[in-house]
Amino acid sequence: MAEALLRHQFQETPAKIQVSSAGTAALVGHSADAQAKQILQDKRGIDISNHRARQITLDLLLKHDLILVMETYHQKKIECDFPSMCGRVHRLGKWSGYDIPDPYKRPQQAFEQALNLIEQSIQDWCAQLWK
Repeated sequence: MAEALLRHQFQETPAKIQVSSAGTAALVGHSADAQAKQILQDKRGIDISNHRARQITLDLLLKHDLILVMETYHQKKIECDFPSMCGRVHRLGKWSGYDIPDPYKRPQQAFEQALNLIEQSIQDWCAQLWK
C-alpha cells in the first residue's frame, strides 16, 4: 500500500522520484493481499493488482537514496544485514514517532488503520523534505 500511495503522491511532481518496494520476509512473486487491493481501489481509486512481492537485496538498496520501512524491526534488520545502509533507512512514521503495523492476515480495520497511518506519514515526510 505504501508503494502505491507514494507513487500516487509523486506522479505529477516534476522531480524525478522513483518508488519501489521490497520486503524483509516477502512472499516473493505473490500479489498484494486481497484486502489491500480492495481498500486502495475503493477508497483511493488506486489499482495494485499488478504488484508482485520481492525480497530486499543489497543491489536494490544501493539504487535508492532513502529507504522507508514500516516498523523499527525492519530498520534494525536492514541495518544489521546491510551495514552500509545505515543513515539511509528510516521509518515511514518517523516524524510522528510510530511504527505502522503489518495488517497481513488481520481484519479490514487493520488495513484501514495502516492506510491512514501511511497517508499521514507520507504527508509528514513531504513536509520535512519540502519545507
